[in-house]
Formats: sequence, structure tokens, C-alpha cells
Amino acid sequence: MTDPGADDLREAAQPGAGEVTATVIVNAPAERVFTALLAWERQSDWIPFTRLRVVEGDGREGSLIEAVTALGPVVLRDEMRVVRVDEPYEIGVVHCGRLLRGPGVLRCTQMDRSRTQVVWHEWFHLPGGPAGRLAWPVLWPGSKVGLTQSLKRFARLVEQGRLP
Repeated sequence: MTDPGADDLREAAQPGAGEVTATVIVNAPAERVFTALLAWERQSDWIPFTRLRVVEGDGREGSLIEAVTALGPVVLRDEMRVVRVDEPYEIGVVHCGRLLRGPGVLRCTQMDRSRTQVVWHEWFHLPGGPAGRLAWPVLWPGSKVGLTQSLKRFARLVEQGRLP
């Protein structure tokens, strides 16, 4: 008998049609940048209106992470399963909640001793069927701007020694 939770995670892990990528250069070594990315609960310092917590595990592979974004009365709950930790290069997650679903990855590429490129890439399943696919081109630029601004804030905090 198969685990229904495993089947659901496999389905959520398939890339969706909503794709967004953001990139930043951090003036810090990859090990330090990676450690800061893996500090899940500190993401609240650089992702606006969002609180993260580790629900299960130690924040590494197999852990369940919950992100709650609240803007006024609107609350979005995002559950992510950490499916890959390849230190200091890559963290893979699968968004497996009711609304946000799909794989995501944070990659660190050391450019030289003190500079690291961070790429944040998400492939969301678009809710709402055809209406969701029609709305994506309108929502996508905001998603990209939001991810990019968050990564820039992350870079500043790492460079200032305030993260992890």
C-alpha cells in the first residue's frame, strides 16, 4: 500500500506553469550565504509580512516548513517540505499546501572567495484552472519584483553580518 502523503508530495513536486526566478550577488562566501538561507525562521527578517517556522524536523532534508504571509486581513499559508540539502550549493523544497504547490530551489554559486550568486527559482501550480493561467501574466511581474527585493534585502543583511 502506498502512502497517500507521498503520492501528494510527488504530485506537488511536478513543475507548474507559474515560473518565477530571482537572482542576487552577495558579497560573502557561499558557506556563509548558504547557512543564512537555511536559517528558515530568520527569513522573516528579509521576506516582508512573512513569518516562518520549522513545523517538523531540524530545517534540513525531510523537514516541514510553514510560512504565513499576512497583509491586513489577507493571510496566505504556505507549507514546504525540504526535499534536498546539498551544502553549500542547493536547497530544494516542494510547496505542498492547499493553495501554493510546486517545486522550488535556492542555489548558491561561489563566484570567488567573497562573492556568491544566489538564484531563487519556483515553479508553481496555478490555482483556478484557465482563470489562473490567464491571471499569471498579470501576477508574475509582482512575484518577480517581490522575490528580487527580498533577495536584495537578504544580501544586505548577510553582508552586514546580521544573518544568519
